[in-house]
Amino acid sequence: MSTKPTTTDLQWTELDQRAVDTVRVLAADAVQKVGNGHPGTAMSLAPAAYTLFQKVMRHDPADAEWTGRDRFVLSAGHSSLTLYIQLYLAGYGLELDDLKAFRTWGSRTPGHPEYGHTTGVETTTGPLGQGVANAVGMAMAARYERGLFDPQAAAGTSPFDHTIWVIAGDGCLQEGISAEASSLAGHQKLGNLVLLWDDNHISIEGDTETAVSEDTLKRYESYGWHVQRVDQLPSGDLDPEGLHRALLAAKAETERPSFIAARSIIAWPAPNAQNTEAAHGSALGDDEIAATKRVLGFDPEKTFEVSDEVIAHTREALDRGREAKAEWEKGFAAWRTANPERAADFDRIAAGELRAGWEDELPVFEAGHGVATRAASGKVLQALGGVIPELWGGSADLAGSNNTTIDKTSSFLPAGNPLPEADPYGRTIHFGIREHSMAAAMNGIALHGNTRIYGGTFLVFSDYMRNAVRLSALMHLPVTYVWTHDSIGLGEDGPTHQPVEHLASLRAIPGLNVVRPADANETTIAWREILKRGKKDFGKSAPHGLALSRQGLPTYAANENAAKGGYVLLDAEGGEAQAVLIATGSEVQLAVEARDELQAAGVPTRVVSMPCVEWFEEQDQAYKDSVLPPSVKARVAVEAGIGLTWYRYVGDAGRIVSLEHFGASADAKVLFREFGFTAAHVAEAARESIAAAAR
Repeated sequence: MSTKPTTTDLQWTELDQRAVDTVRVLAADAVQKVGNGHPGTAMSLAPAAYTLFQKVMRHDPADAEWTGRDRFVLSAGHSSLTLYIQLYLAGYGLELDDLKAFRTWGSRTPGHPEYGHTTGVETTTGPLGQGVANAVGMAMAARYERGLFDPQAAAGTSPFDHTIWVIAGDGCLQEGISAEASSLAGHQKLGNLVLLWDDNHISIEGDTETAVSEDTLKRYESYGWHVQRVDQLPSGDLDPEGLHRALLAAKAETERPSFIAARSIIAWPAPNAQNTEAAHGSALGDDEIAATKRVLGFDPEKTFEVSDEVIAHTREALDRGREAKAEWEKGFAAWRTANPERAADFDRIAAGELRAGWEDELPVFEAGHGVATRAASGKVLQALGGVIPELWGGSADLAGSNNTTIDKTSSFLPAGNPLPEADPYGRTIHFGIREHSMAAAMNGIALHGNTRIYGGTFLVFSDYMRNAVRLSALMHLPVTYVWTHDSIGLGEDGPTHQPVEHLASLRAIPGLNVVRPADANETTIAWREILKRGKKDFGKSAPHGLALSRQGLPTYAANENAAKGGYVLLDAEGGEAQAVLIATGSEVQLAVEARDELQAAGVPTRVVSMPCVEWFEEQDQAYKDSVLPPSVKARVAVEAGIGLTWYRYVGDAGRIVSLEHFGASADAKVLFREFGFTAAHVAEAARESIAAAAR
């Protein structure tokens, strides 16, 4: 088979074409074997994915975590075979048996790509549009990383310069999250981001004319992107040479993100299935696969056919990757020599360590004073800004309310932005009113590595973020969500803004730690614990959601056991505890006041503050029993939200003071009184529980 180039601008041989056609038959065979999946897009996108992995991207299949690599995101995650087959061909560790095990128990090729599960997969994609926003976050992180380590380098000369490549489909671009993220990317002028749109006009319900009529290229032009279109070959297939030119032009465009529209025919060249909705999400069938193999010159009687020549050719990516990495390492070594202090910071940050003495900068608040936990959180961030340079973040246009501004003089904004605080490497991110893409971009920032990210909004708007938050937990990413205005305590804005079900709903997400501090000192301890846990380590790290109060709360003496998730804030006096009051956040003060009333009446009572149920559940049973003695059956849990979390802690004799309905528009003190969040009500619930326990 000839290896002589068939085009002038691109080294594209007959063997390259055979490799692309091999991708197509492998995709069809893999879906047919398991009986379900998405073959059509993987077949039509084969030239694009192959061109990226074999001709354009800087990557080393032998080192999938190489700092200097380009990143690839398959936002159209349903077409996971598009990625898996390229990982197999390039030598990332997948083999034919992995493709044969597609979508089956224990395989390395699940239905959608999963970060941490398959080498070479940069992010978990599946929910459409998430990958676009992840890629935007990665591009932001790459710029901030450059600012940390090599800000003076000329464009394209730094070892921290690399490109984020993303393939998205029609569904990705229809989801609102991609519009949010793409608008932000254009505003930020992320010239290190390239999005290839698989414009195949097919979704599950058929031709996209059923749902979409906008001019997508003009939409992206209006966002401020560099836009190109790649025409098809006369045959209808994607044009590798045109794709190659467009991809290189996009990489050369460093002032704007780049958008490439590639009109494809889904399931090309299947004679009957191409350009049909059935090819999107169903196996083609034995007859159609056999017909497709005949068109492509493959034996219709064989399955998973890969010639020795093809795999030897594509595994040359290992040699190219080794050479690219070696060349990069020369530049990296020169940078280290010229920047010893920054190099030391790089090593520390890459290891997930924090600067020595950072904890000494944490504020300690005087007991007795009233401080909103959102304000305390803001003071923590400002105190740490100078000692943790990798810590950055912002808010979805609520910084003044969320207290998330780490540096008022430094905003992450591109060159040319007219604001005086604008800095391409700034500390404070202005996500805009884009909660969903903010959360997904934060995932991308965490995935990229070498920084620590937080982002804020009101707790009630975590609903907008939920899908991305869920993926944070699924990927074990150390992102921090700062959710303020955490209860009816926000007052007059009323029930649309007052979270009721949110704490319990978020605690239901496996792997998400929800932290609701009782006061300013618990807030400090919570931030300290979150940062200690902040090293990206798949399977061990986790996202955190801080739920913080709008209103001022009394400050108690700091107790280090707050980092264990639950602890004895005030113990019973005058004998063994007859009742235990468990509370979080702004309701801890009610438990303290109720204890005073019960103690005065001769009822020894313990108050347990439980800022984080998830941290508490990590402790050994002996510690948990020391906080919540099994012998004390009379228990009351107090939280201004639905009580779903607390049934396992109060037991059969316990009582829960909760809010099982929406709030109202009124002053916070009025709302707490009218909805039964008073010390007297908590004390009465304790008496009822004591009586029930005695029966």
